[in-house]
Amino acid sequence: MAAAAAAGISPSSVGRIWAEAGLKPHLTKGFKVSNDPQFEAKVMEIVGLYLEMH
Repeated sequence: MAAAAAAGISPSSVGRIWAEAGLKPHLTKGFKVSNDPQFEAKVMEIVGLYLEMH
């Protein structure tokens, strides 16, 4: 697994970390970006709020 090699850890560790974080990279094929013209501005606003909280 390339992610494991890049991080210098075992593939099972990468899988465990992804599972604990709820990440499912095998499902990224189904992700669709909104065609809303304000999408980028909305995302930036939400990310900004999130970053302010942490």
